[in-house]
Amino acid sequence: MLGYAAMNHTLRDRDPPRRCNRDMHKSTWESAGIEYAATLAERNVADLERILEWNLDHDIRFYRCSSKLIPWNSQFQLTDLPNYERVRSIAQRCGNLVRNNDMRLTFHPSHWCKLASESEETVERSVESVAHHGRWLDLLGLPRSPRHAINVHIGAHYGDKAATGERFCRVVDDLPPRARERLVVENDDTQSLWSVEELVDQVADRVGIPVTFDYHHHSFTDRGTTYREGFALARDTWDGVRPIAHYSEPARLHGEPEARPQDHAEHVAGVPDWLRAQADVMLESHGKERTLLQLRDA
Repeated sequence: MLGYAAMNHTLRDRDPPRRCNRDMHKSTWESAGIEYAATLAERNVADLERILEWNLDHDIRFYRCSSKLIPWNSQFQLTDLPNYERVRSIAQRCGNLVRNNDMRLTFHPSHWCKLASESEETVERSVESVAHHGRWLDLLGLPRSPRHAINVHIGAHYGDKAATGERFCRVVDDLPPRARERLVVENDDTQSLWSVEELVDQVADRVGIPVTFDYHHHSFTDRGTTYREGFALARDTWDGVRPIAHYSEPARLHGEPEARPQDHAEHVAGVPDWLRAQADVMLESHGKERTLLQLRDA
């Protein structure tokens, strides 16, 4: 399967716009509180249902949902929402769509989610973030499996990669099952950070969480392995679940010479056949669903 992440431009451009990432600033939370958060949560979940229906109509069965689905969830329990039963009912319909149509729905917490940080406060916030993502997947009624992944990066080495890997594994082992059983970890896009091989050796083999292979990132952290070799290492960590791979192309190769090497292009020219045959591929491009449709039509 091919998938896309977060924004559906087609639906976002309609009137009314359909999107599941409505959020609010801290000042709004402080003034409007849980009542407004509840309103946004219901609109987000309702629009997630619309997005999933649109995806199904276009035979797209892999989607990464926005991590803003339930705004400010760190400040309250889901059951505290004054419209909780309404939100739960819509979420259950979303989950039924996913399960009944063999779809795959995943999350990717933001870059500040660092489970291996040296800061206890950062680790606490990160643990709560992945736990919330697990709560949302439970609310949708989806299985606790990396098929419906919560994808994170280690994202740093703090001057001692071995110690960082050990901290990450300790934190992962202590996660609640709703997060632990869905967690996957992805290779990084900076040479000094985490390669597929390092994640397999220092994380997957120790705590049993799968490794997501990012094709573009592998060019920064290949450690002498080819794309096929790197993918094979990651693939073998998925233990009976079809692997997820990420695919993007550098903006520099698509007419943006001033872009950073890590920056994604608006669209992609094509995904390698061998990768599509062995994994569900999340397209990471600014074109979102338009990239997927364009690529599939081509």
